[in-house]
Amino acid sequence: MKQKKSYAVVTGASSGIGAEFARQLAKEGYPLVLTARRLELLEELAAPMRAQGVKVRTIAADLEKEEECYRLMQLLEKEKIGVFINNAGFGDCGFFLDNHVEKELAMIDVNVRAMHLLTKLVLRKMKKQKGGYLLNVASSAGLIPAGPYMATYYATKAYVASLTRAIARELREAHSRIYIGALCPGPVDTQFNETAGVEFALPGISAEACVSYAITQMKRKKVVIVPTARMKFVITCGRFLPQDLYILLTGRQQKKKIGRA
Repeated sequence: MKQKKSYAVVTGASSGIGAEFARQLAKEGYPLVLTARRLELLEELAAPMRAQGVKVRTIAADLEKEEECYRLMQLLEKEKIGVFINNAGFGDCGFFLDNHVEKELAMIDVNVRAMHLLTKLVLRKMKKQKGGYLLNVASSAGLIPAGPYMATYYATKAYVASLTRAIARELREAHSRIYIGALCPGPVDTQFNETAGVEFALPGISAEACVSYAITQMKRKKVVIVPTARMKFVITCGRFLPQDLYILLTGRQQKKKIGRA
């Protein structure tokens, strides 16, 4: 397999969707830069790929901290980035008044602030390179008006989806060669469930299927990527519902996850 000259960078790469992006982009021929908080998990992921001749660089970084986002980009200053998967993030579930504010603010720092900052820094780098692909990992939650019992998570992912769509329009009107898109999956069977403390109401798809579809649609320069016909149907039907009803129905599904139904 011929190695590409530009790197694929994946944040939140130590598990779940991020780890699967790493595996599949390696098969596409990209040398990799993988980052997450725990270096030992990154090295565990990298080992079999290195054994197959893939060039993999691992960087431990806590993207909840703004200075760590800048440090990551400084470490990548001399590298050409062909693909950047902005995947780091986490969720939480529960009654808003009961949830720990520290965890919610940390979620905002990772899901919104780090995503926003890295998007800006990577796009500026890609502008100098005259091209590249940036995929922000959002969620179908970001396409729904609100999500009671996962209120903060839904709000952060709405930010990701909105920001990405706006930037995509700006780039298109500037006739830029840079692509930006938002991956908005429904339930995916990953460790996210354990971190957020939830069990999904709808059946999840595998991380492998989600990432394979995302890469295909990214190559086609699709801005909003929603894997599975089921989730597309849910999102489309929701557009025709009164928003209060849509939020009520969404809340009922989330409520089941925390035993409040």
